[in-house]
Amino acid sequence: MEWLALLMLLAVIAVLMLGYPVAFTLAGTALACAGIGWLGGGFEWAFMGSLPSRVFGVMNNETLIAVPLFVFMGVTLERSRIAEDLLDSMAALFGTLRGGLAFSVVAVGTLLAASTGIVGATVVTMGLLSLPVMLKRGYDPALSAGTIMASGTLGQIIPPSIVLVLLGDVLSSAYQQAQLTQGIYTPKTVSVGDLFAGAMLPGLLLVLLYVLYLVWRTYRTPEALPAGVPSGLSGWPLIARALRTLLPPLGLIVAVLGSIVGGVATPSEAASVGGVGALLLALLHRQLDRARLEQVMRSTLRITSMVFMILLAASLFSLVFRGLGGDDLVHGLLASLPGGKHGALAFVMLVMFLLGFVIDFIEITFVVVPIVGPVLLALGVDPIWLGVMMGINLQTSFLTPPFGFALFYLRGVAPPEVTTSHLYRGVVPFIALQLLALAIVWTFPAIATWLPRALYGGQ
Repeated sequence: MEWLALLMLLAVIAVLMLGYPVAFTLAGTALACAGIGWLGGGFEWAFMGSLPSRVFGVMNNETLIAVPLFVFMGVTLERSRIAEDLLDSMAALFGTLRGGLAFSVVAVGTLLAASTGIVGATVVTMGLLSLPVMLKRGYDPALSAGTIMASGTLGQIIPPSIVLVLLGDVLSSAYQQAQLTQGIYTPKTVSVGDLFAGAMLPGLLLVLLYVLYLVWRTYRTPEALPAGVPSGLSGWPLIARALRTLLPPLGLIVAVLGSIVGGVATPSEAASVGGVGALLLALLHRQLDRARLEQVMRSTLRITSMVFMILLAASLFSLVFRGLGGDDLVHGLLASLPGGKHGALAFVMLVMFLLGFVIDFIEITFVVVPIVGPVLLALGVDPIWLGVMMGINLQTSFLTPPFGFALFYLRGVAPPEVTTSHLYRGVVPFIALQLLALAIVWTFPAIATWLPRALYGGQ
């Protein structure tokens, strides 16, 4: 029956690649395999009796309240034209600097990541606003597209990130489960706030790698990043314009992240602050009316419903997987790999990276992490370090072809002269940079663990 559990996991991947809805694929495959296991005498149907308590646990999970609130904040900011103002101001600041538009895209992507965290909205917005201008000024199409897509995915690792919220909740349960299996009945906890603090330095490291790559390209292939055009502003008028544009979103970032990292508010409370702040910024930009607010609420409801439907289906999937003995199979496999915990972690990172080519971060978070998380944590892997490593790894799933979402987002708004080949060639260097960031955090775990320990005492 353990091999039936493995077959169930492979069947889910195969059905997802055929394009079936994620939630129904997870639930349907789990029920089918549970039925086969029951008929074969290897699955106790009593396992299904714990499903209602799992659903009730999801409903009562206060951490997950942050998901709709952060989504609401991100959608509101996306509709308030903040990205457009930021791009204009950044382009004016960089002025005639060679590659200035590309540096502006990275800077704006970083700011939007720390304030919205919604990849689709960021990539589409920057694709509409900056890609035509970059092409008009002679930028290389592949480099332009890659810079936009990579900068748009920074919201997956830079807090407040929905990925980190979901990972934090899953790893918290996995960490407690791992400690209980070790006979520790007063288990330590790992929170979303720990992951937010742990991801800050790795997120900035990734931004630095992007900038260094663009600097290198300005010297290596200067014709691919031509100099900018003067904006007509200089001196104090330019600085005043930049401050007027930058200070409101920076204030929101400080309010949300500062309250979490400083221990003043929980992620859910900080997300509600972010939602109110986003509404105030929309009012400040005169972009909030009844019709737009209704659009924001509908988008929030649609995205949140999708996430929670997948979460409930994944709960059923993991329950059946455990009932078929899949946990024991995975534990035996990872424990038998050479290299101990590092060998097991390397194998899991490789599997997650490869899965990112065919399925997205939500399925990996809800299906794979609950299976491998308790095993890795029981082997002694630091939970914050593991969460940050997984977050960086999951970020690559937005860029890896053929199903990287950022590729589809930009393809939908790119001018006709930007081909699919340009998109694929453009993301390759940035995928390599993300893997380099993963390797650096692997080699120097303190990049992820130092700040949480300095702030909270850590694990």
